[in-house]
Amino acid sequence: MTSTICPKCGNDTSVLLSGVCRECFFQNFVLAQLPQVLQARICATCGARFTRGRWIDETDSETVVLKTIEDALSIHEAAEDIEVCINPRQLTPHMYRAEVKIVARIQGEPVTSELSTEIRVIRESCERCSRVSGGYFEGIIQIRATERIPTENELDACMRIVDMTIDRMRAKGDRLAFITDTIRSKEGLDLYIGSINSGRHICKAIIEELGGTFSESPSLFGQKDGKEIYRITFSMRLPRFTPGDIITIGNRKVVVKHMGKKLTGTDLTDSSRFIATEEETTQAKLVGNIKDAVNAVLVSEEEHEIMILDPFTFRTVNVKKPIGFSPVEDEEIPVIRIDESLFLLPSEWRKSEI
Repeated sequence: MTSTICPKCGNDTSVLLSGVCRECFFQNFVLAQLPQVLQARICATCGARFTRGRWIDETDSETVVLKTIEDALSIHEAAEDIEVCINPRQLTPHMYRAEVKIVARIQGEPVTSELSTEIRVIRESCERCSRVSGGYFEGIIQIRATERIPTENELDACMRIVDMTIDRMRAKGDRLAFITDTIRSKEGLDLYIGSINSGRHICKAIIEELGGTFSESPSLFGQKDGKEIYRITFSMRLPRFTPGDIITIGNRKVVVKHMGKKLTGTDLTDSSRFIATEEETTQAKLVGNIKDAVNAVLVSEEEHEIMILDPFTFRTVNVKKPIGFSPVEDEEIPVIRIDESLFLLPSEWRKSEI
């Protein structure tokens, strides 16, 4: 093994680190640094931690302590194969003591450093909890229905969608996704929301599942740092018709499946698929619902027609055979009466409650 002379101390050495021997290199080398006292700012209400200028949701106090140490720990940029072991001990509800061991390699040489620090827990109120407790809101979502009163089931479905959307946005880091107040009335729901962004997401999520439309109306609320601040009213309108409604549109009788920008459904005459634009449905009329259906007895079946016993007049009548019609033996068939005519309920709706 060849040796050389350390230019700093003059001793023979087989390894040079940054141009000097190992002893000279590590004489003033510092692997890691950690302040002797750290402060962990925790929200007393939700447990969030304040770091790098913003609040972040955390699971528990010990996790906050570990993250606070990790953020404050500084390790030499030349270190490789780094292993950090943190052992925190709670001294009081507001104070922890932690021993930190760092193992690494510097230019292939193993290096170890042992540090200790004190963590002082400061409990305060985060921005989100302060706003919630103060009734803060940036917008109002007014959930109504077009030309009708929304049903209790629809309002319950809206609240389920709201809760899921808020949880999803919170999980992605949007801490202003919250509802300050909820007011339910005969006309619908009023939701006071923490951020305009969450309001848009909620409206889009409701439309995606239930259909409908929404519009935005800003109003000047005040000024901050010379900039005008606006609150937004989201006018959310549930569809005019709901799944299971039976409508007349032109000469056709249709069971509504979904209504958003377009209405989709099933034609009662032949069970074919029906699609209409919002403009085309303006003259549509509600004539019933699948819940109005009653069971009828199948008398006979031909290629294009079936004969049933009218449950209202108890006379046999012929009805056009729908696409894909395949009755089960001895099964009663759900039918609906519209304008003195009988229609078979499409097979896709027969599993619905009548």
